[in-house]
Amino acid sequence: MQLKRNIEIAPSILSADFSRLAEEIEAVEQGGAGILHVDVMDGHFVPNITIGLPVVKSIAKATKLPIDAHLMISDPGQYASQFVSAGAKMVSVHVEADANLHRTLMSIKSAGAQAGVVLNPATPVGAVEEALQFVDYVLVMSVNPGFGGQKFIQESVSKVRRLRQLITEKQLDVRIEIDGGIDRSNIETVVRAGAEIIVAGSAIFGTTDPKAAVEDLREATVQWV
Repeated sequence: MQLKRNIEIAPSILSADFSRLAEEIEAVEQGGAGILHVDVMDGHFVPNITIGLPVVKSIAKATKLPIDAHLMISDPGQYASQFVSAGAKMVSVHVEADANLHRTLMSIKSAGAQAGVVLNPATPVGAVEEALQFVDYVLVMSVNPGFGGQKFIQESVSKVRRLRQLITEKQLDVRIEIDGGIDRSNIETVVRAGAEIIVAGSAIFGTTDPKAAVEDLREATVQWV
């Protein structure tokens, strides 16, 4: 018997057409997206620069979806709570980037948002074991962070599976998010492994119909919802 879980599609605006961003957001809302994923990059922690606080604040005014701010930045503790003030309902930081991870996670929670920790592809699950009790979700990167449209790293599936087992053993209420190279061909595999928040960029905004693309991804997970 399959366990029913709350599976949500989180379109990543990194792949959206920013000249039509409001329209693109409206389309994924109509398609049934549950979360809006926003990648924040500083050109230092990752080799790309994207958006910051002012854009998150503007997006928050244009959508009813909870904004999930993924901070791919150095010294995330300096800015994490500011993204909550800008309108993010979820904020995640990389374990590789934060020497004071507990303090940062607590600052996110104190500001009123869900706190998440992120694992790069080569970072072992054990790196976040002690942090699991302080987070609401763990984001597993299934590509190297920095750019959209990359190929899915297949080994991420077993990583999600190990993480789900660890969370279950510890009897924690922690969700698993996955980001990178997710599309119709592999979404069922990652959900079966234990992922519950599915970030997709090119698979949604790289199509001619983002609304239909979200609907298609949701259809692929219907047996689990």
